[in-house]
Amino acid sequence: MSSSPRIAVLASGRGSNLAALLAARERGELPVDFVLVASDRANAGALRLAEAANIPTLALDPRSYPDRRGFDMDLFARLAASGAEWLVLAGFMRILDGTALAPWVGRMINIHPSLLPKYRGLHTHRRALEANDPEHGASVHFVTAELDGGPVIAQARLPIEAGDDEQQLAQRLLPLEHRLLPAALSLLVSNQLQWRNGAPHFNGQPLPRPLTLGADGVLSLK
Repeated sequence: MSSSPRIAVLASGRGSNLAALLAARERGELPVDFVLVASDRANAGALRLAEAANIPTLALDPRSYPDRRGFDMDLFARLAASGAEWLVLAGFMRILDGTALAPWVGRMINIHPSLLPKYRGLHTHRRALEANDPEHGASVHFVTAELDGGPVIAQARLPIEAGDDEQQLAQRLLPLEHRLLPAALSLLVSNQLQWRNGAPHFNGQPLPRPLTLGADGVLSLK
């Protein structure tokens, strides 16, 4: 078995953030092994991307389970059986049961299209525009039982331009998401970012604020 960190990815949609992770690995920027891509939708594009990259896939139908906890407990049991050390939520559109995810706290991250703690949940681009925010962005955070509420470890920021609509804002943000997630995961698997005593640490010190993605693609404290 490879000594590279073993990653499982959960995705519900087309898999653009998964594609970004795979591209970062191919460029040598993310030295990891992807051991599983799992989805709650059998037709998810992310599964097709994984198959093309010879990564094992898993599709579970939530309707086949008596309740959400039953689905989540089975899903996380299968993720553990894959040998994954880290879990990455890359567009996984489900609220997760706190009991099921508890063993993974500190080893599971999510990317969310807002500058958390602003705009947890859905329709983040619309909400930023309706609030007349001067900027928007994306966040990578540790996953806890609180929806989009775990500690934020990294963010990418984007000025909102006059005339932006919801679709335009989403399209302009997506390339930043595709740089942010691999950069954050790289720091985690290299142990520069760590979960210690219930909080994120960076280079051995408590993280005072989220790291910021620079124009050079590097995450740093600013």
